[in-house]
Amino acid sequence: MITKATVEDVSLLNTLINSAYRGESSKKGWTTEANILEGLRTTEQELTETIQNPKNTILKFTENSQLIGCVLLVEKEQQLYLGMLTVSPELQNSGVGKKLLQQAEIHASALGLPKIVMTVIAVREELIAWYKRNGYEDTGAREPFPASDVHIPITEKPLEFIVLEKKV
Repeated sequence: MITKATVEDVSLLNTLINSAYRGESSKKGWTTEANILEGLRTTEQELTETIQNPKNTILKFTENSQLIGCVLLVEKEQQLYLGMLTVSPELQNSGVGKKLLQQAEIHASALGLPKIVMTVIAVREELIAWYKRNGYEDTGAREPFPASDVHIPITEKPLEFIVLEKKV
């Protein structure tokens, strides 16, 4: 079941997102960033602030009362920004991510927004290919990767974001 996350979900969301993106647990799935980044993907404070912003929606995917996936949707001027698409590493490749993408499209349409945009770290070729199979296109735009105390690059390759979009 896909529903809107609330502040009460922050702790579980934080655990899920960090387990899927970074550290040893993330290596059970195919979408890990553990080979290119150290540190946390997000924090409870960041998630709380995100949920409290009326332009943001975090959709959560639950099954048997377990949180197994989520996605951040941000209303921007003429587009919906999609970020932090997360599926529990043990359940990746089971269709959960695709269902969250479909729900994001429904959300964009309900808001009257004609397209969804996202940024993906350019070296994550398998993930970019998956988004392309789901209808996203490379816009050709690139954005710098913000290294910080949270996002710590551990690769020699320079990191940058590629901008993908899908018309809905």
